[in-house]
Amino acid sequence: MMTQPVEKNQTSDNSNGTPNEPITNPKAAKAAKLQALKEKGVEPYPHVYDRTHMAAELHEKYKDLEDGSETEDQVSVAGRIMAMRNNGMFIDLMDASGRIQVFCHKQSMDEEALAQLKLYDLGDIIGAKGTMRRTPRGELSVRVTETFMLTKSLEILPEKHHGLSDVEQRYRQRYVDLIVNDESRETLRARSKIISFIRRYMEDMGALEVETPMLHEILGGASAKPFVTHYNALSHDFYLRIAPELKLKRLIVGGIADSVFEINRNFRNEGVSIKHNPEFTMIEGYHAFKDYNDLMDLIEDLVGQAVEHIHGTREIEIDGQMVNFAGPWRRVSMCDLVKEHTGVDFMAIETAEEAREAALKAGVHTESNANWGQVVEACFDEKAEHTLIQPTHVTDHPFEISPLAKNHRDNPRVVERFETFVNGWEIANAFTELNDPAVQRERFEAQVEQREAGDEEAQMLDEDYITALEYGLPPTAGWGMGLDRLVMLLTDSHNIRDVICFPTLRPKG
Repeated sequence: MMTQPVEKNQTSDNSNGTPNEPITNPKAAKAAKLQALKEKGVEPYPHVYDRTHMAAELHEKYKDLEDGSETEDQVSVAGRIMAMRNNGMFIDLMDASGRIQVFCHKQSMDEEALAQLKLYDLGDIIGAKGTMRRTPRGELSVRVTETFMLTKSLEILPEKHHGLSDVEQRYRQRYVDLIVNDESRETLRARSKIISFIRRYMEDMGALEVETPMLHEILGGASAKPFVTHYNALSHDFYLRIAPELKLKRLIVGGIADSVFEINRNFRNEGVSIKHNPEFTMIEGYHAFKDYNDLMDLIEDLVGQAVEHIHGTREIEIDGQMVNFAGPWRRVSMCDLVKEHTGVDFMAIETAEEAREAALKAGVHTESNANWGQVVEACFDEKAEHTLIQPTHVTDHPFEISPLAKNHRDNPRVVERFETFVNGWEIANAFTELNDPAVQRERFEAQVEQREAGDEEAQMLDEDYITALEYGLPPTAGWGMGLDRLVMLLTDSHNIRDVICFPTLRPKG
């Protein structure tokens, strides 16, 4: 056993080893240390480093090591310096798995190696070799025999007690946010775990993952205002994808598989809010010989399992309220929900004019040319949507607002479509797919009329898609789920920017 050194004054002072030297320009001081390292013959940006263990591995392997104990086990760690105490005697290194303390002392390091510590700063990435020990105070540490400069940092990290508090800077300089904010790292790691789980779930059920184009000649698959780009080689404008729907259903027509899905990026030229980002991630899936009832079961199981995968339970706290994802979830029609919250039974109203008058009496203003379905949707959006805290499937939407969904088999005024809501947010949209080419043409033509009347979000007439339907789309059910919002829910995040690595921001200037 090695003799224990006396450990004094383990106070956190962020010292870089030169406390008596006044630093008027911290960045200049870092640059000076970089030059000093070079003059000593130290390469401050080497090509590679042989690391044997991550911090989390060491904490697990030596969890039973007693306080004050030493081992002869040789290890090599690497990470970013997040704290330095006692003139560099104690250094906290952070790697991708966590933090480990390294202990630099004259009993195990020579004078030259100790002197080099004065050229280290917070933010530097270093390697350290040595043996494992646990301090008398219980801190697992590496007793260092040698350190290595791996990357000299030339910028100043935010002060550790306050972190990166400037919200705008957190998103513009996400790399700094990730260095100093444990919560940001865990949220974005959770995002990756959720998406990975969803991919495995879909593959396990036999669905085939596919890829479809991001540049579309014809706008379709959703009602949204697009981004437009110019394709120089073709001398033609294209739209950035707002949805992959029509491409994915073509693959079902072609028989590539009975179930296909795509985890895709979409772009909608709309406003930015805490729940909306112009560039966002969705999953869309299409399943032959299924209907929207089957998809309610699928989404309940998928989301419920994802919640349990992340949290170990299907009941979690979101915005201060307990939300239970265990099925079955409530299923209620849009018109019935509107009636619950306004007292108006729109199913008993025949004309658009009467619907607009009824909505106005209920306190909902609609456009003068709004049709019956648009009025029902406006009333739902304003009066009912925000009340849906527990997972709820809102079913049977008006056919006027659902141009790609199949008419309800019992009521021609609505279609077999549902949207899933949690915490007052829509997270999924699904329907029994319209596969009659003649009816689809009528729906597209109605959308074209709305577009010509000034509705920039209305869909276009896609002749080739109608041709695909004429070849024959089997009975099919399709769905889409916003993965950014799902991650927000599962991590209890309150801003969509927190769950996107690099969210869209207004240009500086």
